[in-house]
Amino acid sequence: MSTISTALRNFKEPSKEQLTQNFFSLPQVPPSSSNDGLGDEEEVEKMDITAVLSFGVEGEEESYAGKLYLIAPYLCFSSLDRKSVRFTIPLSTVRRVERLNARAGIYALSLSLWHGGKIIVQLTSLRPTADLFCALLRDALKIELQRGMMKQVKGFVKTCYSETLISASSPPDEKDQEDDSPSTEEVTYHGGLGLRFKFPGDPRKLREASKLKLWSSYLKTHGRNLTLLRYPQCTRLVQVGLPNRLRGEMWETLSGSLFLRYTNPGEYERILKENTGRTTTSTEDIEKDLHRSLPEYAGYQSEEGIGALRRVLQAYSFKNPELGYCQAMNILAAAILIYMSEEQAFWLLEVLCDRLLPGYYAPSMHGTLLDQRVFESLVQRCLPMIHDHFQVVDVQLSVASLPWFLSLSVYQQHAYDLRIPDSRLLLLYGTQSPVPSWSWLVPVLFPAGLMYLTNHLAILKINGEKLLQIQDDGGFLNLMRDYFASLGESAHPGSSDPRARAITRFQELLLVSFREFSVITDDLIYSERKRFRSEIINSIETFSKRSAVRNLKSLGRFTKEQAGLIYDALYHAMVIVPPPPAVLPPPSLLTTAEGMEEKPETRIGLRTFQHFIAEIATWARDEKIVSNGFQQRIDREIAEHEFIDRLFFFWDSSCRGALSFQDLVSGLDGVMFNDLMENIEWFFNLHDKNKDGFFTKDEVLTVSESFLFIFRFEIGDAYLGAVSRFMTNAFEYGDALLPEPEEKEIGPDGEPLPTPALAPNQPYLNLATFRMVVLADEILESFFETDLSASFKLHPVAELELPPSNSGLLGDLWSQIATDSNKKIFNMFTDEIGRTIGRHQVIHRPSIGRYTKLEEPKARESLLTPSMRHSSSKSSLRASTSSSSLRPSSSSTLSVDTTSTTTTTTTAVKPTLKSEKPTPDVDVDADGDPMPLLQAANAALLSRPAFTIDDAGDEDEEDEEDLDAGDNDDTVMDEVDAFLEAHDSGLTDADKKVADDLRKAEPVK
Repeated sequence: MSTISTALRNFKEPSKEQLTQNFFSLPQVPPSSSNDGLGDEEEVEKMDITAVLSFGVEGEEESYAGKLYLIAPYLCFSSLDRKSVRFTIPLSTVRRVERLNARAGIYALSLSLWHGGKIIVQLTSLRPTADLFCALLRDALKIELQRGMMKQVKGFVKTCYSETLISASSPPDEKDQEDDSPSTEEVTYHGGLGLRFKFPGDPRKLREASKLKLWSSYLKTHGRNLTLLRYPQCTRLVQVGLPNRLRGEMWETLSGSLFLRYTNPGEYERILKENTGRTTTSTEDIEKDLHRSLPEYAGYQSEEGIGALRRVLQAYSFKNPELGYCQAMNILAAAILIYMSEEQAFWLLEVLCDRLLPGYYAPSMHGTLLDQRVFESLVQRCLPMIHDHFQVVDVQLSVASLPWFLSLSVYQQHAYDLRIPDSRLLLLYGTQSPVPSWSWLVPVLFPAGLMYLTNHLAILKINGEKLLQIQDDGGFLNLMRDYFASLGESAHPGSSDPRARAITRFQELLLVSFREFSVITDDLIYSERKRFRSEIINSIETFSKRSAVRNLKSLGRFTKEQAGLIYDALYHAMVIVPPPPAVLPPPSLLTTAEGMEEKPETRIGLRTFQHFIAEIATWARDEKIVSNGFQQRIDREIAEHEFIDRLFFFWDSSCRGALSFQDLVSGLDGVMFNDLMENIEWFFNLHDKNKDGFFTKDEVLTVSESFLFIFRFEIGDAYLGAVSRFMTNAFEYGDALLPEPEEKEIGPDGEPLPTPALAPNQPYLNLATFRMVVLADEILESFFETDLSASFKLHPVAELELPPSNSGLLGDLWSQIATDSNKKIFNMFTDEIGRTIGRHQVIHRPSIGRYTKLEEPKARESLLTPSMRHSSSKSSLRASTSSSSLRPSSSSTLSVDTTSTTTTTTTAVKPTLKSEKPTPDVDVDADGDPMPLLQAANAALLSRPAFTIDDAGDEDEEDEEDLDAGDNDDTVMDEVDAFLEAHDSGLTDADKKVADDLRKAEPVK
């Protein structure tokens, strides 16, 4: 089984609105209550306005100019430098909004927040703009009040440790804080496994009490959890480090997962309850990795810690079944569970995998590989000596650095004694860039947003001399292992200065990262991603192609190269028409012997199959060579016909209504390598609807319609004549082989009554008879011998262009102009001009292309004896006096119009193709006899009025049948003369005289 994804091809640069939401760590879709009773028309418009932010406490903070955003249900602010000050506040935490009575020309608002803080916002835009912003803010606050979100704030903030920290009547005792032993008091706030199994590291060395005191002072004045204001002091406190008890709350506050937990109360428990006892492929993989997740930590040596990790990973796999579970997610979840509760860890994991690091934890790992490639490029740019040395000794940088990206440096630094708390995952200051984000980092995240990357560069810089001495990958790994194990040691153990000896290697790492690599900017990272995105996507697609071909259960008679071409055509079709997301049936219907759900497998629907088969089969597409005097182009349209639908369900051997890559390979293998007899049998089985080994009369007509569809663009009437003779022979042979009734009924006049017509749904033609009918015609025999298999062609598919990366004004302008719809409009415009000047021409490319000029079709000698040819169908055909017209359509419908009558026994008809797809309609006699249809098909080649000579027949038929003896040459010539006279020039005698005079006229001198 194989899973084929085209998600990488669907990548689009984030819009300005998405960039703003990511910058403020907002959920992608603003949450709304299902029972709020508010319609979409009442949603508040988004707006931003220039403003000056002042802190409510005088002398506490400076004022900052910036921009205020109303993105309901949130109010956001960012300073002009987008670094100094920032906040994201839910409107439900705003308790009062007042307009300040300031001097003339000043428009200022005072906002009182839930935790008692106050901020003053001076709107510096024009008065009408300020009034509009205030009106929208008022409407948004009313909506939040109606939804009842303001009532949920009180209960939610009690789950945050910062509330307990601030509400304490006295500062926490330093001794108690340094001892991280399990507390016996009842804990109302959310916390991780560290509350029970102790947090990693020595609290005294980590100075937990000092950190708590600093953070307590900041949170008391600048708000906390839902109302946290991020001033420059917050950045400095992050650099100092987070106390263990507060770390989990700060992670979810600054990453934005706090807002998901706030707006989705009880969602985590509901997901677990609804999927209790469910077993999937993801849950099986989770069980394999549970005991390999930070086994050194005491919490994961007990069932409590293993159970918590299991529930978090399973809940995420149930919520996001498309991604499910990927390796290294267990390391990440295990690290954050030490400091966060299960519900907190669940929402943080969703933010990490879906918004901050999309593509990191995916089957293709495209985000990880892209960032790894960017990192290698920056090593070449910033550390050329190390890069050149690695090239000489053939050391792969990804051997050590790729796991840093996958586990976010958690495992490498967490597994060595767990002594440096901030050397693990510290998701601390939101995000500034999407897909994937560089602005949250391990070990510490700053507003600059590049520390994740620069830390890795600093590691190589610090160990540069030792790296220049390694000779292989093993030496590189050992050096990195020793360095991570010594991060807690002094960077200058031999220094006489005690302050220098107090600097650890981890602090040295941060210092080098800040000073040496400050030249790396967000713009540089964005440009590098755009530069290498195509390379990464192509390499991933190539690897996926090899994996899909390798995972095939059977290649049939194809080589791996040919199977790769089939994969290319399939992938091309999936890019054009993505298959619908798989909806798994109930688990009881999709379980194996072990009780586990089947592994997901990519399957395509009928619409995608039509595009796939159009790449493979020539008759499944309509290729038109269009010339209009300005350009010559080839337009390709996808054909829609019952024959393609029938082929789709014929290849669906598992009856799932969708085809897998294996189904397509097996289906093509069943037709592309066949000989004459095998192709005839394949075509018979394709149209044998009930698989009973017989055609009914309706199925014979369906076969004829399939022939007409395949031959619809062939030059001349050869193939059309072959279809006509096929219908005649099929019914003649079928009637001839029907069992004769033992006793014929006698009519009132003493004559035997005609044999009653066979019902349309009764068995009529078997495989042997069908083979005989096909072999009776030279053209059909040639089609089944070579043309049918040759119509399936495997050729390299043209490479699909990746979505362009818009950059700058010109890039945006060109992307809006050069769209498919605009190209179609331009082609239609030039075609209309071409029609006006008489230069427009459309030529349909034939599917078979065997006949390149008009040729009169030749029939083979019939295999039936004269006595066998007197069948009921033949008698009905000759006795019929109704006029019929054959109208094949692209929807495999043969219609017979019997409204007009003539005195001739055959009627000249001209088949035409329709583009519509009406319901099948076959008009026959009142007795159910389809022979009038045979009469129409037998005359399908004729496109002129009928003559008596048409009934003359040829010599072979004269030997077998009695012809009417009243027609002679004189009669024939009389009709010819009558025809010529009726189709004269239409000139009067006077006109003819003038024309004759013109022949004798002299030229003007």
